Amino acid sequence: MPPKINDSVTWQQAEILMQPAFIRVVDNIRKQLDMSSWIGTYHDVLIWPGNITDETKAMVTNLLQEMETATPEQADEIRKTLSHLPVPHPGYHLRLQRQEQQATIDLWDLCYQVCFINYSPNAVNAEAVEIDTSLIDEMGEVDWPHLEVKTKELVEQVFANLPTD
Repeated sequence: MPPKINDSVTWQQAEILMQPAFIRVVDNIRKQLDMSSWIGTYHDVLIWPGNITDETKAMVTNLLQEMETATPEQADEIRKTLSHLPVPHPGYHLRLQRQEQQATIDLWDLCYQVCFINYSPNAVNAEAVEIDTSLIDEMGEVDWPHLEVKTKELVEQVFANLPTD
């Protein structure tokens, strides 16, 4: 689930860090995959909030598909209907496989763990997150060395926690 951000300063800092964090996460994953026997494939996924029924997911998915070919008037009606329904947010997963073993890593959750001090991907009613300000230098720019160290440690930890033979 995306982190809960309560103020504009945290939001602006997150905007500065998220793309660089994503780039470092993907690069460090590549390095880990080069040294491991795991094979990874990347997949776009839809992340649904809460306990959404399969029926509701199918309805929303169909409406989103109809929107692509709808007339402007039909699109307005679809948007009105969608405004009362839960809508998924896009996600990006790495699926790992080694022989019969499989694992999935949510790349956005990993980026959130890099950027925020108190982000927990499994928290149900998460508190507002706090930016890891050590990743931003005194000029308000990304502190690349700190970002690299933290990202590398988190990615190594993920791979260390994968199932062993």
